[in-house]
This record gives sequence, structure tokens and C-alpha cells, in this order.
Amino acid sequence: MSKHQNPWKTLSGKEIYDNAWVNVTEYQVIKPGGGQGIYGKVAFKNLAIGILPIDDEGNTWLVGQYRYTLDEYSWELPMGGVPHDENVEEGALRELREETGLRANKLELLCRIHTSNSVTDEEGFVYVATELMQGETDFDDTEDIAIKKLPFKEALEMVLDGRITDSLTMAGILKYARALGI
Repeated sequence: MSKHQNPWKTLSGKEIYDNAWVNVTEYQVIKPGGGQGIYGKVAFKNLAIGILPIDDEGNTWLVGQYRYTLDEYSWELPMGGVPHDENVEEGALRELREETGLRANKLELLCRIHTSNSVTDEEGFVYVATELMQGETDFDDTEDIAIKKLPFKEALEMVLDGRITDSLTMAGILKYARALGI
């Protein structure tokens, strides 16, 4: 069998849980080695979108918020979910505006990422936003956000010293730093 063909065989699937954000399905499978087993999949109903805003002076913005699932505070790029049927770039611009008040005239795809591909199909995109204008925020009712403007190199240091652990944020900042030759 080619190394690029699916070695798993699905026998059946049963929905275990469903809400507005995720669906969890348990599958009965034949594993690549031939034995029977189960596989659980968390399917996300939105694309994960992160936005790295960069102003003319080389500053960026991070948002801080308490993450319920981790039970800890997290500094991250402005980000959110974009439904699969929505234009991804429009969703990215919306999330940037909602969380920071920033509007961007230019948006460029920086990277595509799968966050935890052994158990979830979540797909994420990180964009660089430039030509920025400040406006008003519009937080969701699930958000209690702090906004921090800082030099990009300081955000990079936060990734490198472990103060930032979010995967979309890390991927975006590291990829942008590489593009800058830092």
C-alpha cells in the first residue's frame, strides 16, 4: 500500500456529542495493523483564524484572556472562529476589529496549521494585517479581553521564553520572524 493512502478502514460511526462549536464522533475501525479498534474525532464547526497586526513602526497587538479549557490566562494573537461557509479573509478582518478595534487595509496569508491532528480536524490560518487604523472593539459575550500593543520582537521573546503557548500564535509569530530574518 502506498504511504499516502489511508490505511484505516471505517466500519461505523456514532455521534457522541454535538454543540455549536464541535461534534464528537466515535468510529469503529480496522487499524493499519489489521486489528479492530475505536477512534474518536473532534470535528470543529469553524476554521481557527489568527491575525498578526503589524504597524509601520513594527509593533503588534496581543490579546489576553482567561482560557476556560486550560484554567489559565493566555496571551495570543487576535483570533476567533470563522464558519466554513464564510469568506476566510472577511472573517479574519472581523475578528481583528472585534478584539482590537483595528481595521486593516491589507491582509496576507502567513500560514495554514492543523492544531492537534491526531484527534481533531481543526484547520487554522494565520494572516498578517497591515495598513492599520484604530477603531472600537466589539467583544463577544464570552470574551473578557485585555489588549497589549508591543514591539514585534517582544512578542517573539514571549514565544521563545514560554509566556505564549497558543499554537496559532506561536506558528504565526515564528513564521513572521523567519520571514524578517530574525
